[in-house]
Amino acid sequence: MQSRWQDQDAANFRQDPVALRAYTSRLLGAEPALVQHGGGNTSVKVEHTNLFGENESILYVKGSGWDLATIQPQGFAPVKMDVLLKMARLQKLSDKDMVQAQKAAMINPSAPAPSVEAILHAIIPFRYVDHTHSDAVVTLTNTPDGEAHARQVFGPRVLVLPYIMPGFILARQVFEHTRDLNWANYDGIVLLHHGIFTFHDDARVAYENMLKLVTRAEDFLRERKATEVRRATPTIKPGAAELAALRKNLGGLMGQPLLMKLNSSPEAVGFSSWDRAEATAARGTVTPDHVIHIKPRPMLVDASEDRGVAKFAESYRAYFEKHRAAEHKELDRCPRWAIWPGAGTLSIGTTAKSIRIVEDITRHTIACLQAGDALGGWQPVTEAELFEVEYWELEQAKLKVIGGSRPALQGRVAVVTGAASGIGRAIAEDLRAQGAAVAALDLNASVTETFSGDQSLGLVCDVTSEASIQSALQAVAEKFGGLDILVTNAGTFPPGRHIADLSESDWTNTLNVNLSGHWRVIKAAIPLLKQGFDPSIIVVGSKNVPAPGPGAAAYSASKAGLTQLARVAALELAPFGVRVNTIHPDAVFDTGIWSEEVIANRAKHYGLSVQDYKTKNLLKTEITSKNVAQLVTAMVGPAFSKTTGAQIPIDGGNDRVI
Repeated sequence: MQSRWQDQDAANFRQDPVALRAYTSRLLGAEPALVQHGGGNTSVKVEHTNLFGENESILYVKGSGWDLATIQPQGFAPVKMDVLLKMARLQKLSDKDMVQAQKAAMINPSAPAPSVEAILHAIIPFRYVDHTHSDAVVTLTNTPDGEAHARQVFGPRVLVLPYIMPGFILARQVFEHTRDLNWANYDGIVLLHHGIFTFHDDARVAYENMLKLVTRAEDFLRERKATEVRRATPTIKPGAAELAALRKNLGGLMGQPLLMKLNSSPEAVGFSSWDRAEATAARGTVTPDHVIHIKPRPMLVDASEDRGVAKFAESYRAYFEKHRAAEHKELDRCPRWAIWPGAGTLSIGTTAKSIRIVEDITRHTIACLQAGDALGGWQPVTEAELFEVEYWELEQAKLKVIGGSRPALQGRVAVVTGAASGIGRAIAEDLRAQGAAVAALDLNASVTETFSGDQSLGLVCDVTSEASIQSALQAVAEKFGGLDILVTNAGTFPPGRHIADLSESDWTNTLNVNLSGHWRVIKAAIPLLKQGFDPSIIVVGSKNVPAPGPGAAAYSASKAGLTQLARVAALELAPFGVRVNTIHPDAVFDTGIWSEEVIANRAKHYGLSVQDYKTKNLLKTEITSKNVAQLVTAMVGPAFSKTTGAQIPIDGGNDRVI
């Protein structure tokens, strides 16, 4: 652990203890081996003069829903210290009452809800308190000799306490153990199976004490050769249709569309090939907090027809029935990660964000599991204790914050061809804005930069090459799990020439892209769409189909053929629940083929102003790429769920078409 403290940066916050608290919190959050996705919490105690001129001690503690990696001063909840200390002296306090009392004691009601460990932070009599779920610390305590390891590593200046459920009962435990403690003799507290606290009146000392103690744990693991992880190359490469079928089965357990990502890194494959991987992972998570993200155990992908989905669902049902109380309502039975021997690991979730969280947690998990095994065996908290956290009402509240409101296309996967610019780009962006995970395909390499990140995938793809299309769909399946929405849009518009002047190469090339290219994409996507959620194909046609013009024979013929292809596809794919509809845009001028010069020349040809030319339709309105995109997004949604084989113009009304 290397200190990230910079005197020059810290100097900017010296006059504001809460700002300094936020700064050192971000330093902790910048190290994934300390803090993962909302885990850990920090606080600072500040003297405050209230409205009546009275002096009050206020605890600024990390607010629920904030991440230490990005937290700002407004992410801390200001709570009256005297109330928190009174609560610590209570013999009993329900979770609901604790949360309500903490909120009532806040001096800023618009601040986020205080951490459930606010009382514990108040008990520790130092200005700055840091708490992390360090991989190294938790790993060495998740072993049969975990307590002995902790005492050996940290020595007498660190208080080692047994695991107990977070929240009030944990605060009460610490209160009882430290009632007569001389705090000057201690630098930290280790909570077995949970994490570590450090504290000091100086922010830098508290932060760097955390690093020193965690480094001791890391050194201990290294000295016992418990830091080596298995690495291997894949011996199995699941195909796109195979991944899509598994995703479909998992979605049945989740009760909604979901995303699924394959991790075939050497570390993931090495772990998946370990003969004790499933048995070790089934014993429990690295810290109990992780259970709300990855459930108590992973699924093993096996050779059965459903790849082990039903087996996992039954094991989760049995787990729930074994530990449930009357007030518990079973969560979904869908795993959040899976081990695929020889192929790697899978991350499963409803959003790109949840996939990233699961992937990050499992990456740390597989390293910790192997380290714990090397130290004598992986022995985390009991299954009953994991259940207690998974079904804890306060942890469930965290999930609601993480999940938020559900966008219309959340969990669905879309592929858009010709997406580097113009209509295709607008469609891809609008689908993404509505919650879909989007793969944008184009011959132009700029698409890889325009569409990147957790929810997007930009791929160079040539629709005249079957191999290029298959490679792209494989990449989509590996990142998102399958395919639900195909918008086949890629096309070319050759220079205007009358039939007598049209070259064979222009004719052939136009049909190869505008007709055969769409056929290749649709054909390759069918096996994935058959396993999709409310699967839908949108074909981008043209006004030239019902109303062709002179000089566009190749373009008009290719789009007319494409429209017929879409009609046949609608007939053939309806038995599989795949909808196929066509849109016919016209006069969409904010695309690459329409420069200002071209528009001006066309307007002059018709004897119109540029604005009148852009709106020369029955509704006298301008059509934009965004308008086309909004139509597509609507057509792949529930409003068109009963529609297939349709052809819909988006042209402001064209008298020739009508």
